[in-house]
Parts: sequence; structure tokens; C-alpha cells
Amino acid sequence: MVQIPLPSHIHYELLLQLLERQTLPSVDHSPVMREQVQQLIITLRKALAQQRQIETIFEQGKIPYEHRWSLNSFGNDVRVASQNENLAVVDLIPEETTSL
Repeated sequence: MVQIPLPSHIHYELLLQLLERQTLPSVDHSPVMREQVQQLIITLRKALAQQRQIETIFEQGKIPYEHRWSLNSFGNDVRVASQNENLAVVDLIPEETTSL
């Protein structure tokens, strides 16, 4: 069965941290911009929650999927649910990024 590619959770988490820690404080002077950034943060949180729901559906249906770090990464983090397995979602760091 073909593995379904999904973005690694770290992509959402990095964007959220950047927006919360750096962008929000930078736009404190503008209520309109602050509201726009807050809406973007909410949207990203919803997207991550929706992806987790999709992953749960895949696990229940025993459909394999993998978290991808980039468009060029393959097979870094493959998920396949078994009947008696409680999967912990842990992203793996690809070898090429560990030397940074």
C-alpha cells in the first residue's frame, strides 16, 4: 500500500513559535495587524488539529502514512497502525539536518 505523505508537525510548530514569539510582539502597536496575526495563529492551530484527525483516521483504517520534512524527503517517518498498538507521534530528524 502506498504511504500517504503528510507534513511533519514541526512545520506547524515552527511557524506558530515564530508568530507567537516574534511577530506578535512586533505588531503590538497596531491592533489591526495584531488581530490579523492572531487569526493566522488560530488558522495554523486548526490546520494542525485537522491533520491530527486525519492521522487518527488513517491509523484506525490501518492506512500507512509518513511525515515529510520537505518535498524531497521520502520514508523518514512511516506510520502504520496495528490492532494492539498505541502509536506515539514522534517526528524523526533526517540525517542531513543533524549536522547543522
